[in-house]
Amino acid sequence: MTSASTAQSADQAGPDPTTGAPPEGSSPAPGSGVPGVVRRRLATVEARLDARSWLATGVIVAIAAILRFVGLSHPPGKIFDEIYYAREGWALVDKGVEWNYQDGGPSYVVHPPLGKWLIGLGEWAFGYSDAEHGISVPGHLMTTAPEFGWRFSAAVVGTLSVLMLVRIGRRMFRSTALGCAAGLLLALDGFHLVLSRTALLDIFLLFFVLATFGALVLDRDARRRRWARALEAGLDPGRPGRAGRPAGGWRNWPWWRLAAGVLFGCACAVKWSALYFVPVFALLVILWEVGVRRSAGARRPWRDTLLDELPWLVLAGVLMVVTYVATWSGWLLGDDGYYRLAERYPNAPLSDTPVIGALHNLVEYHKAAYGFHRTLDDPHKYQSWPWQWLLLGRPVAFYWSGNGACGAPSCASEVLLLGTPLLWWSFLPALVALAWLGLARRDWRAGAILLVVAAGLLPWFWFALDGRTMFSFYTAPVLPFLVLAVVYVLGAIVTPAGPPGGGTVAPLDAGQDRRLVGGVIAGAYVLLVALCFAYFHPIFVGKLLPYAEWSARMWLDGRWI
Repeated sequence: MTSASTAQSADQAGPDPTTGAPPEGSSPAPGSGVPGVVRRRLATVEARLDARSWLATGVIVAIAAILRFVGLSHPPGKIFDEIYYAREGWALVDKGVEWNYQDGGPSYVVHPPLGKWLIGLGEWAFGYSDAEHGISVPGHLMTTAPEFGWRFSAAVVGTLSVLMLVRIGRRMFRSTALGCAAGLLLALDGFHLVLSRTALLDIFLLFFVLATFGALVLDRDARRRRWARALEAGLDPGRPGRAGRPAGGWRNWPWWRLAAGVLFGCACAVKWSALYFVPVFALLVILWEVGVRRSAGARRPWRDTLLDELPWLVLAGVLMVVTYVATWSGWLLGDDGYYRLAERYPNAPLSDTPVIGALHNLVEYHKAAYGFHRTLDDPHKYQSWPWQWLLLGRPVAFYWSGNGACGAPSCASEVLLLGTPLLWWSFLPALVALAWLGLARRDWRAGAILLVVAAGLLPWFWFALDGRTMFSFYTAPVLPFLVLAVVYVLGAIVTPAGPPGGGTVAPLDAGQDRRLVGGVIAGAYVLLVALCFAYFHPIFVGKLLPYAEWSARMWLDGRWI
């Protein structure tokens, strides 16, 4: 299922497996010294600016931004867990650590600070108000409704995640149309929309996990271009040692892989659940590196990969740890944080030794927080189990009110964390089809998507055995990859792949007919998702509805109420 084991993938001869079309802007250019099949296996999307693809991307991003920013201050007040994260975000800006303004001391929190720093950035820019604690601070850029301030960063990051998915999809599928389809489906997903309009941590986790994956895909392409250039220059990959490998030098360092280490450190600094993706991301790097060496004709691709790439993976890991620790700078450089000074917590195994003591205390703080997560089993009205999540078995109500005039005897206004039903109920069939197509075509893209989805979902099934309290928004970081699974299948519907080895494809007329019919099917699916999203949009943004209209949207009755 990776390029390490196949010739029939996105890099191989013949049309692209999901679109049936030649790769958009593929590289490298043909050269007389390299067999055509090798050039095609090493081909990537060109890095040059493609004005049309960026114009299409801009349209999708504009749609996402409008949906996320219009009416961002509604509903008023702090909804759901904003009561924690909006306050903690401001405390980080004000004190450098999470702070309990009621008690006048540090707060004990169980999530790292980066997501809350980002929330606090919006509050710093646009103002913050908390009547309960007597806080009212104007914004440094402009003063708006306080809700806009604490939701601003989530809306920005949610919009940027749509941008990233368009470009990642285009690069993976070599199709601007499929990349834009992926971005549009994410933009029109109610689950993503609600998280993008709420000051919770999960949209930031989604963003950094997706950014890490995107950086690794860019690293994959950069390494393949490096090998292609070396082969065009006359490299003989069959020679032993360094003589059979591309030239080194800082220009050929895996910069995108190192950037992925930094981005993944940011993901871990939002929520520790990002760590579930570590083995999969490392495995993908290894498999992709083995694949490029095998495509180039290296004699020992596995040995060479381990010798050449493990040090870079270790360095990326070091950058991840350094980035993570740096996000705790407010806690490390001050004296006000919870567990920061041993003298304030005589019953805890803390230390006041300079420098080392601070790091030791940070470790002890992490142990205490981990103990909280490990024993979290308090019942909650909106808790759910992992096998319910993709079926929308128990969404989370962030806000509900029956107040206001709507022209009916009774009214309802709700913000419900619910995925667009038609899209979400497509995920499981799409994953089954993706597994089948990936095996049949031996396509690296199917394998990558499936592995990341598995990394984000399967660990929660293990925790379910212990009865841990869980919520549907734990699926957030895998949502873009579920959308990619759907888009992969849509691409396969438009045009099937050619036979293994990149031989001849279907006759031109038959291929055109298939693309026409498949395009109509794919377009109709996206249109139906858009209509479904429009129908449920009022309960994504808290619009006041007659109670009967609100009730009509509760398709699964009590499970959604």
